[in-house]
Amino acid sequence: MTSEAMLLEQVAFEPATFTRIGEDVLATISLTLDNHVDEVWAALTEAERLPQWLAPGQIEPREGGAARLDFADSGTVIDSEVTLWRPLHELEYSWSQPGEPRRPIRWSLEPIGPETRLELNVTTPASEDAARAAAGWAAHLEMLAASLAGAPIRFPFEVFKAAREAYRTQLAG
Repeated sequence: MTSEAMLLEQVAFEPATFTRIGEDVLATISLTLDNHVDEVWAALTEAERLPQWLAPGQIEPREGGAARLDFADSGTVIDSEVTLWRPLHELEYSWSQPGEPRRPIRWSLEPIGPETRLELNVTTPASEDAARAAAGWAAHLEMLAASLAGAPIRFPFEVFKAAREAYRTQLAG
C-alpha cells in the first residue's frame, strides 16, 4: 500500500449508501449536527451563509424558485429550480447546469432535541461517476459542519479523495 493510500484510509468522512434506481444511482449520506434545526436550515438556504460551505448563490424560498450557485473555482454554475420547499424539513433542487440531465439533491432535516439529523440524497445518472459526485457532497458536508461550528474551512480535498476511493470500491462490490 502506498503512503498516499494509507493516508487516505485515515481521513474521516461520512459513509454513504448507494441504491440503483432505474437509470440513476442514489447516494444517501446522513450525519448528526450539534446545531438546532433553525440554524442548519439557515445554512442550507440563506444567501449570506451559502459561501461559507458550498458556493455563492441564492435559493429562492419557494417551490418553483431559482436555485443558483456559482462554483467559481471549477467554472460550474448551477442554474436550477427548487422542486421541494418544506421549511425546516426538506429542500430539493438539481445541481445540474442548464442543458444537463437532472441531478436532484434533497436535504431532509429532523430535530433531535438541540441537535439536527441531516440526510442528503444525491441522484446521479448511472452513466456518470456517482462515487465522485457523492464524494464532492461529502466534502461539502464537512464544510457545512465546520461552518456551523463557527470554524469555516476550505474545500477538504483529502476528504474528497478518500471518500471517492471508498465509494468507488463500495459501488464496484
